[in-house]
Amino acid sequence: MNHPTRTANPFYASRRNRVAPQAEERHRPVYARLPLAPRNASPVPHLTSLYHFHRAGEYGDRSYPGNCGGNLIKDLLRYFKPGSVFDPMTGSGTCRDVCDELSIYCWSSDIHDGADACDASRFPRGCFQFCWLHPPYWRQKLYADDPRDLSRTPTLAAFLDRYRLLIDNCAGALADGGKLAILMGDYSDRQAGFVPLTYHTKQLAFECGLRQHGTDIIRFSHGASSSSKVYRSSFIPGLHDVCMIFEKGRQP
Repeated sequence: MNHPTRTANPFYASRRNRVAPQAEERHRPVYARLPLAPRNASPVPHLTSLYHFHRAGEYGDRSYPGNCGGNLIKDLLRYFKPGSVFDPMTGSGTCRDVCDELSIYCWSSDIHDGADACDASRFPRGCFQFCWLHPPYWRQKLYADDPRDLSRTPTLAAFLDRYRLLIDNCAGALADGGKLAILMGDYSDRQAGFVPLTYHTKQLAFECGLRQHGTDIIRFSHGASSSSKVYRSSFIPGLHDVCMIFEKGRQP
């Protein structure tokens, strides 16, 4: 029985004999093949635990610090069909723009307008069916000059103290059975090291009496400002953030 030699078998071809990929092939983006989602009665079939949308959409201002695009918000609202939305950290108005398009009532406010989202006395209580919350990732990006701004807290402990007030405020603004969607990401701080903000978010939400409604939604971070930077240090880059959905239990 004849066995192929190393020179005859393409697997053993020498490196110098291999054809180099064309320039356009080297620079062509590579996309992961995602698993197929099971068919179900969801009004938004493409809304799964892995979320990507090819464009940000015409919502809010993409140049605004921390703007996340409105398509995930839109899909969540189409899925849960709330009649009212609480948006205590409006930013450039992304959630408000989505609600306007879907004809959903939205109460929105922001610290740039003097509204402290950690102060429960500033907002209605027990009346909203849905709350969208995209808070600062501690001091990763400084948002406002106001010292009450979460991104201005000097330590992680101080951030978590204020963050708990924020989540408790959102829970208090929800009606029984209302949903709270929080978009949060982990990151590495120069002084504190790796900061698992998604873990802290769940811990604080549970302490506030909320329960998780369903699976986490991993949102791919396309267009993040960090993607265009070059770092001298070695680390595993994070290319996503996490949308966690909590529910306010019905009172007996």
